[in-house]
Amino acid sequence: MEFHSRYPRRMIKILVTGASGLIGSHLVPFLATAGHDVSVLTRARSSEDGRAIHWNPAAEELDASQLEGFDAVVHLAGENIAGRWTPEKKQRIRASRVEGTRLLCETLARLQHRSKVLVCASAVGYYGDCREDVVDETRSQGDGFLAQVVRDWEEAAAPAISAGMRTVHLRFGVVLTPAGGALAQMLTPFRLGLGGPIGDGRQYMSWIALDDALGAILHCLMTESLAGPVNAVSPQPAANREFARTLAKVLRRPAILPLPAFAVRLLFGEMGEELLLSGVRALPAQLQKSGFVFRHENLEAALRFLLGKEKD
Repeated sequence: MEFHSRYPRRMIKILVTGASGLIGSHLVPFLATAGHDVSVLTRARSSEDGRAIHWNPAAEELDASQLEGFDAVVHLAGENIAGRWTPEKKQRIRASRVEGTRLLCETLARLQHRSKVLVCASAVGYYGDCREDVVDETRSQGDGFLAQVVRDWEEAAAPAISAGMRTVHLRFGVVLTPAGGALAQMLTPFRLGLGGPIGDGRQYMSWIALDDALGAILHCLMTESLAGPVNAVSPQPAANREFARTLAKVLRRPAILPLPAFAVRLLFGEMGEELLLSGVRALPAQLQKSGFVFRHENLEAALRFLLGKEKD
């Protein structure tokens, strides 16, 4: 991938958490292909892979000695936010991010040979429901469960920052790939002609193609000027009705069956309110300022590439 050629050809030793997730499962081979030495933190206790290091954030289990000597850490671990938000689910979402990040960063801060850079996953959910307002990294925290979780999640990295590690909070939008996540869940109904906008369709969706999400992580690792919040989103966010119309066009299907707001609230509760009916129109100001070049800026072109659909 051409992302690799934009950076110095030097191998660095990288530790990745959340390596089995949507982004992490693609990031590990992506970094390895560039020649980097990649190890993973995993909750699995037994592994024949010498590059796998055990940890258990819930039990605060992490052997500090095994984290010595890494040049960089990419922290992606966290409970999947999809699904109805019961009190138990919300607790898992918060604890997996906040407590896991705190344990990792407190451990990294104590090391004798600690990493120089930490890239922590975060989310544009920090901004709350912005509807049609355009926001960048200077926007203050919004309201809602996710906004509070993201604030606490980012603050949990304080020990690493205090120890002098350059820390990037990479605020992801919706990561598009047919391999999983939101796009994968949309494909079946849209292919059946059952897709359409959600609610009034005016809420904005900040999205990023998987290739660009991986490239943004590498860029943050290699770009010393970047620290603090960085929006990992396309420069062209789309309103929900535009997204539905574009996906249907790429799949050559109609998009005429909207999902009413009352049905979203009935089916999904608080999760539906914050993830489906709310919107964030975020721009990647810091990425662009630092010279990052997107492969996929236009939604239709990105979907055609991801789904292998040529233009008529």
